[in-house]
Amino acid sequence: MKLCTFEIKTTLGKYNRLGVVFSDGVLDLNFAAAYYLLQMGEIQPYQIANTIVPCDMLQFLQAEGTGMKFARLTLEYFRKEYDGKEFPLGANEETIFYRTSEVKLIAPLQNPNSFRDFYAFENHVKKGFEKRGEPMPQEWYEIPVYYKGNHNNILGPDEGVSIPSFTEKFDYELELGIIIGKTGKNISEEKAMEYVAGFTVLNDFSARDMQRKEMKVRLGPAKGKDFATAIGPVIVTRDEIGDIYNLKMTAKVNGELWSEGNSGSIFHKYEKLISFASLEETLFPGDLIGSGTVGTGCGLELDKWVKVGDILELEIEKIGILRTEILRKK
Repeated sequence: MKLCTFEIKTTLGKYNRLGVVFSDGVLDLNFAAAYYLLQMGEIQPYQIANTIVPCDMLQFLQAEGTGMKFARLTLEYFRKEYDGKEFPLGANEETIFYRTSEVKLIAPLQNPNSFRDFYAFENHVKKGFEKRGEPMPQEWYEIPVYYKGNHNNILGPDEGVSIPSFTEKFDYELELGIIIGKTGKNISEEKAMEYVAGFTVLNDFSARDMQRKEMKVRLGPAKGKDFATAIGPVIVTRDEIGDIYNLKMTAKVNGELWSEGNSGSIFHKYEKLISFASLEETLFPGDLIGSGTVGTGCGLELDKWVKVGDILELEIEKIGILRTEILRKK
Protein backbone atom coordinates (compact mmCIF):
# COMPACT_ATOMS: atom_id res chain seq x y z
CA MET A 1 0.00 0.00 0.00
CA LYS A 2 0.96 3.60 -0.56
CA LEU A 3 -0.38 5.27 2.57
CA CYS A 4 -0.88 9.02 2.67
CA THR A 5 -2.41 11.86 4.61
CA PHE A 6 -4.51 14.10 2.41
CA GLU A 7 -6.26 17.41 2.93
CA ILE A 8 -9.76 18.15 1.71
CA LYS A 9 -11.70 21.41 1.75
CA THR A 10 -15.28 21.40 2.97
CA THR A 11 -17.84 24.05 3.84
CA LEU A 12 -16.83 23.46 7.47
CA GLY A 13 -13.13 23.98 6.80
CA LYS A 14 -10.11 21.83 5.94
CA TYR A 15 -9.77 18.26 7.17
CA ASN A 16 -6.87 15.82 7.12
CA ARG A 17 -7.64 12.17 6.37
CA LEU A 18 -5.79 8.85 6.11
CA GLY A 19 -5.73 7.48 2.58
CA VAL A 20 -4.36 4.93 0.13
CA VAL A 21 -3.01 6.29 -3.15
CA PHE A 22 -4.31 4.79 -6.40
CA SER A 23 -3.09 5.65 -9.89
CA ASP A 24 -6.01 8.04 -10.40
CA GLY A 25 -6.92 9.14 -6.89
CA VAL A 26 -7.05 8.49 -3.16
CA LEU A 27 -9.23 6.10 -1.17
CA ASP A 28 -10.35 7.44 2.22
CA LEU A 29 -9.28 4.45 4.30
CA ASN A 30 -11.41 5.23 7.37
CA PHE A 31 -14.66 5.68 5.44
CA ALA A 32 -13.80 2.74 3.18
CA ALA A 33 -13.31 0.51 6.24
CA ALA A 34 -16.68 1.61 7.62
CA TYR A 35 -18.36 0.81 4.30
CA TYR A 36 -16.70 -2.62 4.20
CA LEU A 37 -17.80 -3.36 7.77
CA LEU A 38 -21.36 -2.38 6.87
CA GLN A 39 -21.33 -4.84 3.96
CA MET A 40 -20.07 -7.51 6.37
CA GLY A 41 -23.17 -6.97 8.53
CA GLU A 42 -21.70 -4.88 11.36
CA ILE A 43 -24.30 -2.71 13.08
CA GLN A 44 -21.78 -0.10 14.31
CA PRO A 45 -19.38 0.19 11.35
CA TYR A 46 -18.22 3.75 12.01
CA GLN A 47 -17.38 3.13 15.67
CA ILE A 48 -15.35 0.05 14.80
CA ALA A 49 -13.62 1.74 11.86
CA ASN A 50 -12.66 4.72 14.04
CA THR A 51 -10.98 2.30 16.45
CA ILE A 52 -9.00 0.06 14.13
CA VAL A 53 -8.57 2.31 11.06
CA PRO A 54 -8.74 5.87 12.42
CA CYS A 55 -8.39 8.82 10.06
CA ASP A 56 -5.10 9.99 11.66
CA MET A 57 -1.87 8.32 10.52
CA LEU A 58 -0.23 8.21 13.96
CA GLN A 59 -3.33 6.70 15.57
CA PHE A 60 -3.54 4.20 12.70
CA LEU A 61 0.08 3.13 13.25
CA GLN A 62 -0.57 2.82 16.98
CA ALA A 63 -3.17 0.15 16.18
CA GLU A 64 -0.12 -1.88 15.08
CA GLY A 65 -0.84 -5.11 13.21
CA THR A 66 -4.61 -4.92 13.68
CA GLY A 67 -4.94 -1.64 11.80
CA MET A 68 -2.63 -2.63 8.97
CA LYS A 69 -4.29 -6.04 8.57
CA PHE A 70 -7.78 -4.57 8.37
CA ALA A 71 -6.61 -1.85 5.96
CA ARG A 72 -5.40 -4.59 3.61
CA LEU A 73 -8.71 -6.46 3.89
CA THR A 74 -10.57 -3.24 3.09
CA LEU A 75 -8.36 -2.52 0.10
CA GLU A 76 -8.76 -6.08 -1.17
CA TYR A 77 -12.54 -5.77 -0.93
CA PHE A 78 -12.68 -2.52 -2.92
CA ARG A 79 -10.28 -3.74 -5.59
CA LYS A 80 -12.36 -6.87 -6.06
CA GLU A 81 -15.83 -5.31 -5.96
CA TYR A 82 -15.15 -2.00 -7.72
CA ASP A 83 -12.37 -2.73 -10.19
CA GLY A 84 -13.16 -0.53 -13.18
CA LYS A 85 -16.35 0.71 -11.57
CA GLU A 86 -17.34 3.94 -9.88
CA PHE A 87 -16.75 3.88 -6.14
CA PRO A 88 -19.88 4.12 -3.95
CA LEU A 89 -20.73 6.75 -1.37
CA GLY A 90 -20.78 5.75 2.29
CA ALA A 91 -23.93 5.01 4.27
CA ASN A 92 -24.09 8.67 5.30
CA GLU A 93 -23.32 9.79 1.74
CA GLU A 94 -19.71 10.57 2.59
CA THR A 95 -17.11 10.47 -0.20
CA ILE A 96 -14.95 7.33 -0.17
CA PHE A 97 -12.81 7.96 -3.25
CA TYR A 98 -11.35 11.28 -4.46
CA ARG A 99 -9.78 12.08 -7.79
CA THR A 100 -6.18 13.24 -7.60
CA SER A 101 -7.15 16.83 -8.46
CA GLU A 102 -9.61 16.97 -5.54
CA VAL A 103 -7.11 16.47 -2.74
CA LYS A 104 -3.78 17.76 -1.52
CA LEU A 105 -1.17 15.37 -0.15
CA ILE A 106 0.52 16.63 3.00
CA ALA A 107 3.19 15.06 5.24
CA PRO A 108 2.06 11.44 5.56
CA LEU A 109 3.04 11.41 9.25
CA GLN A 110 2.68 14.95 10.53
CA ASN A 111 3.39 14.23 14.17
CA PRO A 112 5.97 11.44 14.62
CA ASN A 113 6.69 10.47 18.22
CA SER A 114 10.41 11.01 17.72
CA PHE A 115 13.00 11.52 14.99
CA ARG A 116 16.35 9.74 14.97
CA ASP A 117 18.66 10.44 12.03
CA PHE A 118 21.57 8.12 11.31
CA TYR A 119 24.85 8.70 9.52
CA ALA A 120 25.13 5.39 7.69
CA PHE A 121 26.40 5.95 4.11
CA GLU A 122 30.20 5.75 4.07
CA ASN A 123 30.76 7.89 0.97
CA HIS A 124 28.84 10.80 2.48
CA VAL A 125 30.52 10.51 5.88
CA LYS A 126 34.03 10.28 4.42
CA LYS A 127 33.45 13.38 2.30
CA GLY A 128 32.26 15.34 5.31
CA PHE A 129 35.34 14.53 7.39
CA GLU A 130 37.57 15.23 4.40
CA LYS A 131 36.06 18.70 4.01
CA ARG A 132 36.68 19.40 7.71
CA GLY A 133 40.27 18.24 7.37
CA GLU A 134 39.74 15.43 9.85
CA PRO A 135 40.46 11.69 9.65
CA MET A 136 37.62 9.19 9.40
CA PRO A 137 37.03 7.91 12.97
CA GLN A 138 37.31 4.15 13.44
CA GLU A 139 34.34 4.26 15.82
CA TRP A 140 32.04 5.08 12.91
CA TYR A 141 32.61 1.59 11.52
CA GLU A 142 31.83 0.02 14.88
CA ILE A 143 28.42 1.56 15.69
CA PRO A 144 25.72 3.27 13.59
CA VAL A 145 25.64 6.71 15.23
CA TYR A 146 22.64 9.04 15.08
CA TYR A 147 21.32 12.30 16.48
CA LYS A 148 17.81 13.14 17.65
CA GLY A 149 16.08 15.81 15.61
CA ASN A 150 13.01 17.96 16.08
CA HIS A 151 9.92 15.82 15.43
CA ASN A 152 7.62 18.84 15.69
CA ASN A 153 8.82 20.68 12.56
CA ILE A 154 7.72 18.24 9.85
CA LEU A 155 6.96 19.48 6.34
CA GLY A 156 5.20 17.63 3.53
CA PRO A 157 5.27 17.47 -0.27
CA ASP A 158 4.97 20.73 -2.23
CA GLU A 159 5.43 22.74 0.95
CA GLY A 160 7.90 25.61 1.14
CA VAL A 161 10.79 25.81 3.58
CA SER A 162 12.17 29.15 4.78
CA ILE A 163 15.92 29.59 5.00
CA PRO A 164 16.81 30.26 8.66
CA SER A 165 18.05 33.76 9.44
CA PHE A 166 21.34 32.44 10.84
CA THR A 167 22.72 30.65 7.77
CA GLU A 168 24.39 31.51 4.50
CA LYS A 169 24.91 27.87 3.51
CA PHE A 170 21.53 26.19 3.25
CA ASP A 171 21.48 22.56 2.16
CA TYR A 172 19.25 19.57 1.41
CA GLU A 173 20.00 15.95 2.32
CA LEU A 174 18.59 12.99 0.39
CA GLU A 175 17.63 10.16 2.75
CA LEU A 176 15.39 7.13 3.09
CA GLY A 177 12.90 7.49 5.95
CA ILE A 178 11.80 4.47 7.99
CA ILE A 179 8.46 4.53 9.82
CA ILE A 180 8.19 2.25 12.84
CA GLY A 181 4.89 0.34 13.09
CA LYS A 182 5.31 -1.92 16.11
CA THR A 183 6.44 -1.44 19.71
CA GLY A 184 9.77 -3.08 20.48
CA LYS A 185 12.89 -3.00 22.64
CA ASN A 186 16.25 -4.75 22.12
CA ILE A 187 15.13 -5.82 18.66
CA SER A 188 17.40 -8.28 16.86
CA GLU A 189 18.63 -7.48 13.36
CA GLU A 190 16.97 -10.69 12.14
CA LYS A 191 13.53 -9.45 13.24
CA ALA A 192 14.03 -5.71 12.68
CA MET A 193 11.98 -5.44 9.49
CA GLU A 194 8.97 -6.87 11.30
CA TYR A 195 8.83 -3.56 13.19
CA VAL A 196 8.71 -1.39 10.04
CA ALA A 197 5.39 -0.01 8.82
CA GLY A 198 6.87 1.47 5.67
CA PHE A 199 9.32 3.82 3.97
CA THR A 200 9.25 7.40 2.75
CA VAL A 201 11.50 10.05 1.20
CA LEU A 202 13.21 12.25 3.78
CA ASN A 203 14.87 15.64 3.29
CA ASP A 204 17.03 16.56 6.28
CA PHE A 205 17.53 20.30 5.72
CA SER A 206 20.81 21.66 7.06
CA ALA A 207 22.25 25.06 7.95
CA ARG A 208 25.82 24.01 7.28
CA ASP A 209 27.64 26.97 8.78
CA MET A 210 25.71 26.70 12.06
CA GLN A 211 26.10 22.92 12.07
CA ARG A 212 29.86 23.21 11.69
CA LYS A 213 30.13 25.55 14.67
CA GLU A 214 28.06 23.22 16.83
CA MET A 215 30.08 20.16 15.95
CA LYS A 216 33.40 21.87 16.61
CA VAL A 217 32.48 21.77 20.29
CA ARG A 218 31.42 18.09 19.95
CA LEU A 219 27.69 18.68 20.36
CA GLY A 220 24.86 18.80 17.88
CA PRO A 221 23.75 19.01 15.23
CA ALA A 222 20.82 20.82 16.80
CA LYS A 223 20.08 24.39 15.75
CA GLY A 224 21.66 23.60 12.38
CA LYS A 225 18.94 21.01 11.76
CA ASP A 226 15.92 21.47 14.02
CA PHE A 227 14.07 24.13 12.04
CA ALA A 228 12.58 21.70 9.47
CA THR A 229 12.53 18.16 8.06
CA ALA A 230 10.41 17.14 5.08
CA ILE A 231 8.93 13.70 4.41
CA GLY A 232 6.62 12.25 1.78
CA PRO A 233 4.83 12.11 -0.51
CA VAL A 234 3.64 8.72 0.82
CA ILE A 235 4.58 5.86 3.13
CA VAL A 236 5.09 2.68 1.12
CA THR A 237 4.53 -0.52 3.09
CA ARG A 238 7.21 -3.23 3.29
CA ASP A 239 5.35 -5.69 1.09
CA GLU A 240 5.08 -3.16 -1.74
CA ILE A 241 8.59 -1.69 -1.56
CA GLY A 242 10.28 -5.01 -2.41
CA ASP A 243 14.08 -4.96 -2.21
CA ILE A 244 14.99 -2.11 0.12
CA TYR A 245 18.62 -2.45 -0.97
CA ASN A 246 18.08 -1.57 -4.60
CA LEU A 247 16.24 1.75 -4.85
CA LYS A 248 17.52 4.54 -7.06
CA MET A 249 17.79 7.86 -5.19
CA THR A 250 18.08 11.22 -6.96
CA ALA A 251 17.94 14.92 -6.17
CA LYS A 252 17.18 17.62 -8.70
CA VAL A 253 17.39 21.38 -8.26
CA ASN A 254 15.27 23.35 -10.75
CA GLY A 255 15.16 20.22 -12.92
CA GLU A 256 18.95 19.76 -12.95
CA LEU A 257 20.28 16.48 -11.59
CA TRP A 258 22.57 17.18 -8.62
CA SER A 259 22.61 13.89 -6.75
CA GLU A 260 22.30 10.24 -7.72
CA GLY A 261 22.76 7.20 -5.51
CA ASN A 262 21.30 3.88 -4.43
CA SER A 263 19.80 2.72 -1.15
CA GLY A 264 21.97 -0.40 -1.33
CA SER A 265 25.19 1.59 -0.92
CA ILE A 266 24.50 2.02 2.80
CA PHE A 267 27.30 0.71 5.09
CA HIS A 268 25.30 -0.01 8.25
CA LYS A 269 22.28 -2.01 7.09
CA TYR A 270 18.74 -0.79 7.81
CA GLU A 271 18.15 -3.74 10.14
CA LYS A 272 21.17 -2.67 12.15
CA LEU A 273 19.91 0.90 12.47
CA ILE A 274 16.61 -0.31 13.91
CA SER A 275 18.29 -2.80 16.22
CA PHE A 276 20.77 -0.24 17.54
CA ALA A 277 18.09 2.42 18.06
CA SER A 278 16.14 -0.08 20.16
CA LEU A 279 19.13 -1.10 22.31
CA GLU A 280 17.84 -0.72 25.90
CA GLU A 281 15.31 1.75 24.52
CA THR A 282 11.73 1.24 23.34
CA LEU A 283 10.69 2.10 19.80
CA PHE A 284 7.04 3.03 19.30
CA PRO A 285 4.67 3.06 16.31
CA GLY A 286 5.04 6.43 14.65
CA ASP A 287 8.76 6.85 15.37
CA LEU A 288 10.67 8.24 12.38
CA ILE A 289 14.19 7.04 11.53
CA GLY A 290 16.41 8.59 8.85
CA SER A 291 19.05 6.57 7.03
CA GLY A 292 21.49 9.42 6.74
CA THR A 293 22.47 11.04 3.46
CA VAL A 294 23.25 8.85 0.45
CA GLY A 295 26.60 9.50 -1.25
CA THR A 296 26.56 12.80 -3.25
CA GLY A 297 23.10 13.40 -1.73
CA CYS A 298 23.67 16.98 -0.55
CA GLY A 299 25.09 20.28 -1.71
CA LEU A 300 27.95 20.13 0.81
CA GLU A 301 29.57 17.27 -1.07
CA LEU A 302 29.20 19.14 -4.36
CA ASP A 303 30.20 22.62 -3.12
CA LYS A 304 26.78 23.92 -4.19
CA TRP A 305 24.14 25.65 -2.12
CA VAL A 306 20.42 26.03 -2.75
CA LYS A 307 18.94 29.52 -2.76
CA VAL A 308 15.63 31.33 -2.55
CA GLY A 309 13.31 30.36 -5.39
CA ASP A 310 14.91 26.98 -6.04
CA ILE A 311 12.68 23.93 -6.41
CA LEU A 312 14.06 20.73 -4.87
CA GLU A 313 12.86 17.35 -6.09
CA LEU A 314 14.08 14.40 -4.05
CA GLU A 315 13.01 11.07 -5.50
CA ILE A 316 13.34 7.48 -4.36
CA GLU A 317 12.28 4.69 -6.68
CA LYS A 318 8.91 3.08 -5.81
CA ILE A 319 8.11 5.88 -3.32
CA GLY A 320 7.86 9.07 -5.34
CA ILE A 321 9.02 12.67 -5.48
CA LEU A 322 9.27 14.96 -2.44
CA ARG A 323 9.12 18.49 -3.83
CA THR A 324 10.06 21.62 -1.82
CA GLU A 325 10.34 25.29 -2.73
CA ILE A 326 13.06 27.33 -1.02
CA LEU A 327 11.56 30.49 0.47
CA ARG A 328 13.25 33.68 1.66
CA LYS A 329 14.84 33.94 5.08
CA LYS A 330 12.54 34.12 8.05
